[in-house]
Amino acid sequence: QSWTVVPDFTHHAHTASLSAVAVNNRYVVTGSRDETIQIYDMRKKIEHGALLQHNGTITCLEFYGTAHLLSGAEDGLICIWNTKRWECLKSIKAHKGHVTSLSIHPSGKLALSVGTDKTLRTWNLVEGRPAFVKNLKQNAHIIKWSPDGERYVTVITNKVDVYKLDTASITGTITTEKRISSLRFITDSIFAIAGDDEIIRFYSCDSQKCVCEFKAHENRIKDIYSFEREGEHVIVTASSDGYIKVWNLDLNKIKDVPSLLCEVNTKARLTCLAVWLDEASEMKENCDKAATSSQANEDEKSSIVRKKKVCWTDKSDRNISPEKQKLETPLQKKKKKQNSSE
Repeated sequence: QSWTVVPDFTHHAHTASLSAVAVNNRYVVTGSRDETIQIYDMRKKIEHGALLQHNGTITCLEFYGTAHLLSGAEDGLICIWNTKRWECLKSIKAHKGHVTSLSIHPSGKLALSVGTDKTLRTWNLVEGRPAFVKNLKQNAHIIKWSPDGERYVTVITNKVDVYKLDTASITGTITTEKRISSLRFITDSIFAIAGDDEIIRFYSCDSQKCVCEFKAHENRIKDIYSFEREGEHVIVTASSDGYIKVWNLDLNKIKDVPSLLCEVNTKARLTCLAVWLDEASEMKENCDKAATSSQANEDEKSSIVRKKKVCWTDKSDRNISPEKQKLETPLQKKKKKQNSSE
């Protein structure tokens, strides 16, 4: 099958450049230097509202499942959002300086964050409190859990430290010539890194050796994303040269250079990248349930989440101080106005 990249939904989202983007099965959220987080409903292809809790550039955004979003910013705060009502469940003063990166454990019970106060902090998300602080020699700007949650990595300029969860100690270090701007796990033990050159490199967590490298762009690479679809492992890269490229990776031949599926010149200076997959429609097709609406799929997913008893249930609301600011999206405000006028 041939792949093409075409604009599907374009919106002038912010008054400044984008600094972070995240997706779940329904929404895309974007953070910017203009201190706001914008929400987009990708099923309806509409703007859904804005979140205004932070002061300072939004530095990191990460969804956990369908119900929660975590955001971090230069104000040192990490905010936990309920994505059903888009309200701030908890606002945590996480770092004395900026929050530079955060990552949620696959279980949803823990999160890690790094900031400009030279600390790596572990957060108990069930209770919304700090669990552990580790002092670093320098400021880390990326932190990432492996998909199986058994290890995590930090990036400090051009150095990657690999940690084991059970010992919280460094098991290996990888150093590159140029600054690293993006890291993405491809499997539980292999990750891709890119940065201030045109090369993407795959490294083994176990051996700390480079298993494959290839020139992907003509300029520095700003972000990498990966996903699996119909049995294919796909990598998407974005560069300052304006190009987005889509690559097919054969995990059985990890040492082989991925094949280019397609590319597009956006004619923009790209800063960050995420891939939204219409999983609900894909599930519908795969299950051959033409009569099932995407809303039914959504209801089914939320009931699964309830059965699993994923943490950060709404009991968190009761722990919030009275001065907690409850935010409303423009759509909610619009509805209120309509109701009052009626």
